[in-house]
Amino acid sequence: MNEHGLPRGAIVQIRGGNYVRTQPFVLGERDSGTATAPIVYEAAAGETVRIMGGPPLPHLEPITDRGLLDRLPAEAHGNAGQVDLKRLGISDFGSANGGGLELFFDTHPMPLARWPNEGFAYVDRVIGGQPFEIRGQRGDHVGTFTYEGDRPARWLAEPEVWLHGYWFWDWSDSREQVASIDPDRHVIELKPPYHQYGYRSGQWFYAYGLLAELDQPGEWYIDRSHGTLVFWPPHRGGETIVSVASELLVLHDVSHVTFRGLTLEAARGSAILIDGGHDDEIERCVIRNVGGWGVRVSGGSAHGVDRSEITGTGLGGISLQGGDRTTLEPGGHHAIGNHIHHYSRWARTVQPAIEISGVGLHVADNYIHDAPHQAIAFSGNDHVIERNVIERVCEETNDAGAIYGGRDWTARGTTIRDNVFRDIRGLEGRGAIGVYLDDMLSGTIVEGNRFERVTRAVFIGGGRDNVVEHNTFLQCTFGIHIDARGLGWAAASLPEQMEPRLRAMPITSPTWRAHYPALASILDENPAAPRGNVVTHNVSKDGGWDEIEPAARALAVITENEVEGAR
Repeated sequence: MNEHGLPRGAIVQIRGGNYVRTQPFVLGERDSGTATAPIVYEAAAGETVRIMGGPPLPHLEPITDRGLLDRLPAEAHGNAGQVDLKRLGISDFGSANGGGLELFFDTHPMPLARWPNEGFAYVDRVIGGQPFEIRGQRGDHVGTFTYEGDRPARWLAEPEVWLHGYWFWDWSDSREQVASIDPDRHVIELKPPYHQYGYRSGQWFYAYGLLAELDQPGEWYIDRSHGTLVFWPPHRGGETIVSVASELLVLHDVSHVTFRGLTLEAARGSAILIDGGHDDEIERCVIRNVGGWGVRVSGGSAHGVDRSEITGTGLGGISLQGGDRTTLEPGGHHAIGNHIHHYSRWARTVQPAIEISGVGLHVADNYIHDAPHQAIAFSGNDHVIERNVIERVCEETNDAGAIYGGRDWTARGTTIRDNVFRDIRGLEGRGAIGVYLDDMLSGTIVEGNRFERVTRAVFIGGGRDNVVEHNTFLQCTFGIHIDARGLGWAAASLPEQMEPRLRAMPITSPTWRAHYPALASILDENPAAPRGNVVTHNVSKDGGWDEIEPAARALAVITENEVEGAR
């Protein structure tokens, strides 16, 4: 018997219905099954089981508070209503910077009232007074800038104004609170701490969480001082729920337990957390509308997320961490056959559909689409990423990769094979990448993939010993990019990042020498030189072929590629 009184091998069938939890369901080591007698929690056949991290809201009441009505746009009068959250026992609303209460209507996340309703406004000039320049881009460390138009004048009566923007680089976003607005000078001053990369003219942002901008169906707002939620429903009669629970399912050192066929939704954090243990499975579940990740696995071994749908997450989809890099012992976690889409709602960058780190993890047969930034991010060693279909990601960013890894000579042995990439172009078509081996990442195999309408299909950013073979490039701006950044602008990162990461791994141990013989002697030569890259037996049609820096071309083997209809 385990801690919950279940015999080994028990199957717990849950009848259909909505189960509201304000605290997560927590299992410990004593709740484990065994290899021959796993424990299964599953939805009863043909029934829908919803585990909800917050309650449905009652009918909206008319807005009577004059202070709210005076700020509410005229078009919302008579259409928006209010709910007293404190009367429902909800007094912790969290932060407007993320991780707080959210609202969902008919299983879809609703947007906090924002401007513009779609797309972005743009920074006119940065005037903070601490200018700098990096790689030819001028910016300012202080978040003070001018704007065009008069719209921010409407926000002067708001108790809090927040901006979400891509402030300097096209691949790094953050949410910043406004300190002051000067409508006469058209100046916005942000509160410190400022964005880590600074601010640059021409970058994009939007304002959110403003009652003064609640001007279309679906938008909502919280008056945090009084606990009043204001909402304009898209239509009458739908289900409205808010998130209260931090997580929904937490497994500590649990082994041989499966959750199958459940719908988990409306948590402020991640839906499922697994740490330690081994051989737990999340199968055929629907995970939606949470503020964090769908599933996060930390440590342990051989856990899996299979054939599940994950959508509407505030951060990424599935995060898997496992294996021992010092011994190269594989972790064995896997994500197979999942459908992951419309994720990364709150943090719009570096929150991929699937994130893997450690050693020996497997990502296969997933369908990933429609996201602002990455599809799959990897770090560590000996992973296999195969047969995934990736479409329309990196939609809100530039200089971004659908599959991404970077900045480590020791992160070797990963194979990226037989995947399909379609329509990956970046924000406004300015440029994104299919497989991005960034900042001297080395020892990766990219084979048998199909790239259709991708700006740069395979990008080797100064790395070594990468193999690109038997891929097909169709209507791509460039099939292959290789540069020698370690010999130029990125040379400063060698003593700061690359060499410490090299020294952190036992690269001269027998195990590492056997796995990566070229790595043990890397410091005996010029490690920044992009040596050993091989590009062979690829086919490029109706697009550009290569974009290779001369210093990199001289050190690479590029042979037996078929190029047709090059532009």
